[in-house]
Amino acid sequence: MGDKATVAEAFLPLLHAAVGRESPVRFEFWDGSVIAPAGECAGVMRVRSKDALRHLVWAPGELGLGRALVSGEVDLEGDIFVLLRALQSTAPRDARLGLDAAWQALGAARRLGALGRRPEIPPEEARPVRGGLHTKRRDAAAISHHYDVGNDFYRLVLGPSMTYSCARFVGPDDDGHSAADPSVSLEDAQRAKHDLICRKLGLDNRPGMRLLDVGCGWGAMAMHAAATYDAQVVGVTISGAQAELARARIAGAGLSDRIEIRLQDYRDLRGEQFDAISSIGMFEHVGTERAAEYFTTLRSLLRPEGRLLNHAISSSGGSVIGSRSFVGRYVFPDGELMDVGETILAMERAGFEVRDVESLREHYALTLRNWVANLESAWPQAVSLSSEGRARVWRLYMAASALGFEDGGLGLHQVLAVVPDPSGRTGMPATRRAWS
Repeated sequence: MGDKATVAEAFLPLLHAAVGRESPVRFEFWDGSVIAPAGECAGVMRVRSKDALRHLVWAPGELGLGRALVSGEVDLEGDIFVLLRALQSTAPRDARLGLDAAWQALGAARRLGALGRRPEIPPEEARPVRGGLHTKRRDAAAISHHYDVGNDFYRLVLGPSMTYSCARFVGPDDDGHSAADPSVSLEDAQRAKHDLICRKLGLDNRPGMRLLDVGCGWGAMAMHAAATYDAQVVGVTISGAQAELARARIAGAGLSDRIEIRLQDYRDLRGEQFDAISSIGMFEHVGTERAAEYFTTLRSLLRPEGRLLNHAISSSGGSVIGSRSFVGRYVFPDGELMDVGETILAMERAGFEVRDVESLREHYALTLRNWVANLESAWPQAVSLSSEGRARVWRLYMAASALGFEDGGLGLHQVLAVVPDPSGRTGMPATRRAWS
């Protein structure tokens, strides 16, 4: 490192504690000093100022590092997927920026004269909301933080379908045994996902069925169901920005006579009957303590033989997204991932009969890689539409999530359930071939 590598020398114990002694990532510091890997370099982490250390001292662990990355005090350069995987693969199993790393950060800050006031918290960070977890008020604030950041920004990242959930990368010649096909376009893959859900719900069997789309986003599922299967759709969201654009898109497609978009919490749905319900990328916001209420509410809205398709990210054993984690503060405040087994149990306890479970884990990894490519290819525009901090949040979050789906740390399951009539009839087909 040389005699002038003062900052690098001070950082070295912290890096050993956080990312291991054999990290393949090159670290560059504000004084020009460097910690270089002995072998092949997977990318560069550039630490731009003392404020990066101050963030770690004031918020030890993941939150402090997240603040440094979002504010630009730390930069990641190179292939984001390769760099993150390299850091993940070499970090000590017991590290995770824990207590040892926190003490090392404090020691480095002392040596470098970096102790001082707390740096300004990036404006993209969600502030904890008062009130009980998953109250209507708190959920509305969490949803607003995540979704009301600019429809044009989301259009750039998600593509023209404006579909913020796992796509299904299946080619025209797929025989049901092939792996997810990366040659399929994101637009076609999202269309394939929507069509699969429509067929699982039986919308293809009877034109004009009444569909409830819970957490309808910008209306893509509702539009596909109405245009392709003549469904009569009610979509509900608690994001004002989503509702406004969904209505405009639906009017532009000439589907306003078949789709109604409501700014409404699912807990306020009552006194109606639907033939089918889709819940796509919504359940992650519900929470374990509200799962029973959620499925009981949806059960009460379905006629006998009505079907529910719950499409949600899952985690083995369940996972609460902590309030001091990067994802909890910058992406999904109050988010929770349930074990798919617990989801099935909650559905059964609410009176559903579960008929099919399908994993689309690898498909979500491909979806996220497409979104990252969209963001990186139009980076200046993404920054102008939101902020540089917001673009940094999404690049890091989506890339890390893609790796989580690839290695199995995260799952994505579609669970199909039905409400039997009093005699036990379900109207379900005998096999999956009905929607394959």
